[in-house]
Amino acid sequence: MRQDDRVTDHDPVLDPALMRKQYRAEGLDETELADHPMGQFAHWFRQAAKAAAQGAVYEPNAMVVSTVGVEGRPSSRTVLLKQYDERGFVFYTNYESRKARDLAENAYVSLLFPWHALARQVVVSGVARRTGRDETAAYFRTRPHGSQLGAWASAQSTVVSSRAELDAAYAELAARYPEGEQVPVPPNWGGFRVEPQTVEFWQGRENRLHDRLRYVATPDGGWRVERLSP
Repeated sequence: MRQDDRVTDHDPVLDPALMRKQYRAEGLDETELADHPMGQFAHWFRQAAKAAAQGAVYEPNAMVVSTVGVEGRPSSRTVLLKQYDERGFVFYTNYESRKARDLAENAYVSLLFPWHALARQVVVSGVARRTGRDETAAYFRTRPHGSQLGAWASAQSTVVSSRAELDAAYAELAARYPEGEQVPVPPNWGGFRVEPQTVEFWQGRENRLHDRLRYVATPDGGWRVERLSP
């Protein structure tokens, strides 16, 4: 680390130990919750999306996806939620990427939606399963042309010798499939649907006494709600 990168003299701007934020006073009560966690998520997501339209939240559909591979080592990355309904949360990726390889060995996954501007988080744990090819193709057709080409150009998570190599692969694909020509769906690319087993709704409160309400799936197909200590 360079000398000028070090935190010195307990600078309140640079020292993370001195960074403080007093969260909002209004909280989250059990009586306010929807019966189903996806209904509650839809309510909070709409509020996050409206905040994003006003510039308060950046990419409300961004979520941290955490997986654990066969060696037991966790890894996390930010991806974009592309669909949600009563069945769960859907994202798309290269099936040869690290996260997809992890999920092939261990289907348990965690999702985190960090809506900092709203002092809210949604934390999901569940099981990821691949979406069907028809569903994948339907979504792929909605992607911008450049993003469709990018799905072919990138061997996600593998080592690439240079940026020039990546750009050259993209340029070759752009020549093969010019704008307006249909790009086929890559065979090694598709979606995962995360079927939730627990969904926690976290609301920041004063004095670090946050509200944490968690839905837990029950054997009869229902959900129970429990309050967690902050």
